[in-house]
Amino acid sequence: MIFKDRKDAGQKPGKALECYKHCDCVILAIPRGGVEVGFYAAQHLDLPLSIVIVRKLPFPENSEAGFGAIAEDESAYFVNKVYDWMPFEKIQRVIDEQKEEVKRRVGILRNNAPLPQITGKTVMLIDDGIAMGSTMQAAVMLCRNQKAKKIVIAAPVAAMETAMEMARIADEVVILSKPTDFLAVADYYENWYDVSDEEVIEILQKINLVKGKKNG
Repeated sequence: MIFKDRKDAGQKPGKALECYKHCDCVILAIPRGGVEVGFYAAQHLDLPLSIVIVRKLPFPENSEAGFGAIAEDESAYFVNKVYDWMPFEKIQRVIDEQKEEVKRRVGILRNNAPLPQITGKTVMLIDDGIAMGSTMQAAVMLCRNQKAKKIVIAAPVAAMETAMEMARIADEVVILSKPTDFLAVADYYENWYDVSDEEVIEILQKINLVKGKKNG
């Protein structure tokens, strides 16, 4: 399955998740690309949208690959045997750098506002695609720590093996495309582009405008 863009990718999972329409559920999108997908899913389902800040822990020599991820509450996921591959000091340096980036993004993208209340609620974690799954692992850990009632992972595309792992850690998983020959999320979009902080802020401002129109 190829998606036209992130709007298309957000509307299609929205249809697959219609059982959650108007329920006591919060959508937490993972910036940056997941926010646009989450926006259109939230519109379709008439659910509140916020963001959860999670950062991949990249290898110093190869920033495209990672050995885990850390969430804004410092929930951290590490791939197996990472301490056999890298010295502790190098790992800690990367963790400290990403903690600073998490703080920066909470400040810029959420204006230092806290996460919405998710204790006892259903939380839908949305991204524009799941490659290795490290950031989603850390996001799920955060939701468990916050005592979410139910955790739903939703994404347009993920590698088959990753999708199976997501099913192990979440209460429900909705992934529309699960290719066995997965290489990169971008391969499953006709129009793929990097999303900036400014675009994320604009999308979140749109959510407030939509709320205002409904209340009016």
